Amino acid sequence: MVNISEPAKEKLIALMKEEGLSPAASFVRFGVRNGGCSGLSYELTFDQEKTEEDKIFEEGEVKILVNKQSVLYLAGTTLEYSGGLNGRGFYFNNPNATRTCGCGESFSA
Repeated sequence: MVNISEPAKEKLIALMKEEGLSPAASFVRFGVRNGGCSGLSYELTFDQEKTEEDKIFEEGEVKILVNKQSVLYLAGTTLEYSGGLNGRGFYFNNPNATRTCGCGESFSA
């Protein structure tokens, strides 16, 4: 299971609408790929299509896709959002991460 905090959900919906996407017909894709200073990097994109390799999670109006390879690394993860002058933007609160880099965009598990 992956989750989205309320501030992150509100920001994702606003961004979808800005890009002309309907939250009812679009997905937010969470993923993990090799790379980054800690070994694995997060991916966060919008998508219009679900594949057979995807698991789907729903958080209110937002539908999340995670490919099967990324599910193990992202189980229990919450996408957070912090705005304002000192805000970090989107970031992942991942209980599986044993080490993260200073920027928070990569991790090892």
